[in-house]
Amino acid sequence: MSNSAIAARRADAISRGVGVTTQIYAEKAQNAEIWDVEGRRYIDFAAGIAVVNTGHRHPKVIAAVKDQLDHFTHTCHQVVPYENYVRLAERLNQAVPGNFKKKTIFVTTGAEAVENAVKIARAATNRPAVIAFSGAFHGRTFMGMTLTGKVVPYKAGFGAMMPDVFHVPFPVELHGQTMEASLSVLDKLFKADVDPGRVAAFIIEPVQGEGGFYEVPRAFMQKLREIADKHGILLIADEVQTGFARTGKLFAMEHFGVVADITTMAKGLGGGFPIAAVTGRAEIMDAPGPGGLGGTYGGNPIGVAAGNAVLDVIEEEGLTERATQLGNRLKQSLQSLTDAVPQIADIRGPGFMNAVEFNVPGSATPNPDFANRVREKALDNGLILLTCGIYGNVIRFLAPITIEDAVFSEALGILETTLRQCAAEA
Repeated sequence: MSNSAIAARRADAISRGVGVTTQIYAEKAQNAEIWDVEGRRYIDFAAGIAVVNTGHRHPKVIAAVKDQLDHFTHTCHQVVPYENYVRLAERLNQAVPGNFKKKTIFVTTGAEAVENAVKIARAATNRPAVIAFSGAFHGRTFMGMTLTGKVVPYKAGFGAMMPDVFHVPFPVELHGQTMEASLSVLDKLFKADVDPGRVAAFIIEPVQGEGGFYEVPRAFMQKLREIADKHGILLIADEVQTGFARTGKLFAMEHFGVVADITTMAKGLGGGFPIAAVTGRAEIMDAPGPGGLGGTYGGNPIGVAAGNAVLDVIEEEGLTERATQLGNRLKQSLQSLTDAVPQIADIRGPGFMNAVEFNVPGSATPNPDFANRVREKALDNGLILLTCGIYGNVIRFLAPITIEDAVFSEALGILETTLRQCAAEA
């Protein structure tokens, strides 16, 4: 069996709308390593897009799932409920930032979590409108892609978007968009397009994921909280990609000194098994009536078992602290290459949610071609990387936080070699 043979079958059998980053087909994986069907080993700096923060097949997660398999796999929590769903909800209610009583629901995907957060916010406020930000990614459902602040590939060709969704520019100083300018646009939006009394919620990623790993300025998040409180607007933190130790805290909102009313999460919660959650102020979460929330697979017992194990692993192995250590080492390594690689325009990111942005040397012009060459060359050298950003000129680093020191050092060596090769060839 070869990668090329499976790729040919895939092209014939699967919609082209499901894009793929690589043409290597996984055979097995362990912690931060993947082996393809041809037996070649790769170091995984994608982690299934921030899903396996605790590594591929963490023994504790696998043991919890196997134990659950021996009991039952599905009853639908809305028909015959089960204790581990309640236990995981209790743990998230304690862990999500906010010194107030919280409640939780479980669904299956990050997009579904976002959809439900909007439903809950509308039910709690009796208001229809939602304000999101440019460059955001909130999913591929109709509400999710409407909230998403990028047209291609997420919105192109799919017709009219959902009504009562507005966008404000995300503050990125590197691209000339200041915090003050973004707040000015929001003020004008309230004057020209939507009465703040009609707005149910702001939704924001504490660190943009697909948008380029830009962190919300602390002062901006605090100002957004102030504006929300002034107008009775709820603040939704989309922690689908930032959650579960990735940024050096269990949740990224812990960096900002203010809290959200509603938090969405998925990805890292399940350690490779599908589960997502919405946690928020109890009175807000109770606004929808019985039956208004839920779903057949929501809080599937396998995913719930994995989620409980993931929280155990993060705590027992000190993964929040390790994320900061790994991220600092990665950023230092990249910083040492700025003279040799003049395309490097910025190195950033809290914890182990890091990115390097490339421009044309000596200019502010984004350089997506260089970023893609780095990704391709790294793959040839045995390192899996992902690009992101509205210009496609950012490499994001999302290795499992459990990566062994020796494997991490090897990956940094590959990254350095790759960057030097690409710079020399440019």
